[in-house]
Amino acid sequence: MPTFVYMTRCDGCGHCVDICPSDIMHIDTTTRRAYNIEPNMCWECYSCVKACPHQAIDVRGYADFAPLGHSVRVKRDEEKGVIAWRIKFRNGKKDMDLLAPITTKPWGSGTPDLRSETAPTQEQIDSELLFNEPKYIRFDDGGLHDLKTNKLVMKEGVSY
Repeated sequence: MPTFVYMTRCDGCGHCVDICPSDIMHIDTTTRRAYNIEPNMCWECYSCVKACPHQAIDVRGYADFAPLGHSVRVKRDEEKGVIAWRIKFRNGKKDMDLLAPITTKPWGSGTPDLRSETAPTQEQIDSELLFNEPKYIRFDDGGLHDLKTNKLVMKEGVSY
């Protein structure tokens, strides 16, 4: 589902331009608002949607499974550390709320300084794991994390 920008919500901050991996989000020089220059080239990673601090970017559903009348909204809640997707179906009778923890770090923080790390051993070099991978994806304390270990609670009516 390609993205589009609500011009009334956009302030031209450029977060979407900075993060777009396919380089299709641009700032219009006349209006100073973001826009998607080539929607059919969108990778559908939704990085721009997640990065927008004003919820100015939305996704457009495909005509074959999301006919006119539906909507998909995204709300990034930094305080709670979650991204919420609200999907409203065409018939208006069913809404679906999807909630996901924010797994990214704030701009300019959280980048590990690998220069201070010890060099990998030959065993680590020959391993299928990346250098320091278990430490930085939190496997070093016993395995995968779930809702409970991340201190999240499942709520009725919300799909995870």
